[in-house]
Amino acid sequence: MKLLVDTHALLWFQAGDRRLSRAARAAMEDEDAELLLSAATVWEMAIKASLGRLRLPGTVEAYLAEKVAQGYRTLPVSWSHAAAVEALPFHHRDPFDRLLAVQALAERCPLVTRDRVFRRYGVRTVW
Repeated sequence: MKLLVDTHALLWFQAGDRRLSRAARAAMEDEDAELLLSAATVWEMAIKASLGRLRLPGTVEAYLAEKVAQGYRTLPVSWSHAAAVEALPFHHRDPFDRLLAVQALAERCPLVTRDRVFRRYGVRTVW
């Protein structure tokens, strides 16, 4: 099953952080799981790292390259994804999350996130 992974879920999963729910961890560890990382996640991580709000062992690029080597798949932001944000109601103003919402809907896959606002967009979530 394809799963789009929100930034905090990725970081918590990789760190073994207990804030990641058991259901989310089980879904991500399932042998049939296809874990997708959005370009929006890369963008968000890069901005937070540049502001000092995210610390990784190396660069964001190196960290994510390692995750791709481990089997994560990347999900580019297509023009249709970006344009679809226009039609979203303003349940949430975070540009990264709004883009993840349209990607999850377009790709017809659940989003691994603890953020409940995605449900207001009709996005299936795993938490």
